[in-house]
Amino acid sequence: MRTTYSPKNNPRVIIIQKLYGKFLNDDEKLDFPKHRFKKFIKDIVFGTIERNELLTEELYKNLGKEFNLDKLDKLFQVILMSATYEFLYKPNLSINIIIKEYLIASNFFLNDSQTKYLNALLDNIAKKIRLSNA
Repeated sequence: MRTTYSPKNNPRVIIIQKLYGKFLNDDEKLDFPKHRFKKFIKDIVFGTIERNELLTEELYKNLGKEFNLDKLDKLFQVILMSATYEFLYKPNLSINIIIKEYLIASNFFLNDSQTKYLNALLDNIAKKIRLSNA
């Protein structure tokens, strides 16, 4: 049975929405409503924006030359970038929790086959990043 969460209460959904809006419209002002994970959400959003180039390099390094980030849907790119940020800069969070939370959040945006592909990519990236930084 699938657990359902309200999208407005899910921190990863908010992170994805904020980053997606910022990627599509660089002039968009980022405001963060009251939320019990507001500090976490802001940290991931601003960290992902500030380290955009480094995160892109990490994705290419870990997914190989045949991987083309630009050919993926913007939403997919946002999810991969923010999850990669967490793999790199949130070592206290387990890989499994990060992946699980992004997969739950992605259910609001992606179909099942896309979510399975995302799961495989996140799993691949996470293991390579965490092993190289161990």
